[in-house]
Amino acid sequence: GGGVVGLAVARALSRSGREVLLLESESLTGSGTSSRNSEVVHAGIYYTAGSLKARACVEGRRALYSFCEAYAVPYSRCGKLLVATEEGELAQLDAVAEKARANGLSGSGEALVRLTSAEAARLEPEVRCVGALHSPSTGIVDSHALMTALLADAERHGATLALGSSVVGGECGGSDAVAGCGAGGRVLLRTADGTQLACDEVVNCAGHGAPRLAAALGGMPRSHVPAAHFAKGTYFALSGRPSPFR
Repeated sequence: GGGVVGLAVARALSRSGREVLLLESESLTGSGTSSRNSEVVHAGIYYTAGSLKARACVEGRRALYSFCEAYAVPYSRCGKLLVATEEGELAQLDAVAEKARANGLSGSGEALVRLTSAEAARLEPEVRCVGALHSPSTGIVDSHALMTALLADAERHGATLALGSSVVGGECGGSDAVAGCGAGGRVLLRTADGTQLACDEVVNCAGHGAPRLAAALGGMPRSHVPAAHFAKGTYFALSGRPSPFR
């Protein structure tokens, strides 16, 4: 899969000295799930303290900003306001701030800052609130420039990209040179055009198609095939007048 996850994995493996072949079913990278996101760099505020999501979000944000700096990927650490529109919501802001602290957001560049309504209005005059939290480490990133940079660095370290290469099945043992699935074994992959590839390791980064791909590998233990859980996201477009926000 040649989305942002697959590209990042290919880069990491190629930089470690592995021989990497990145298979992407579409005619260009990043045209699936990775092209349909908000491009927000999240601070790591809301997840349960100590959870994998919390750790990955906080550490990942720091690593992402460092990568953007090193590889000239456009981004903006623009910050975010979390607002209370009535007095009864101020306690919720306190709870959010405490969760952020528990997740490791501290210091002038990360810690949430409590603002009065007047202080929030100075940052964003169009917001009406009784209080707010400012998240200074929240930002936005050019996701396609990010993916281009990941691909370029992966290829610089020897990775090969194969577009239009849809994996339709394979075997985790019992076929040709394939000895098994897991440590010491090889995996045979079959693409839609009949190509067969014997691999030491396969990383499944097929996005929402990952469960289907895992299920298509013969010999894969059913317990290792993840279930698909779909969720609907709704985006709204503002038209007819300029955005009121600065």
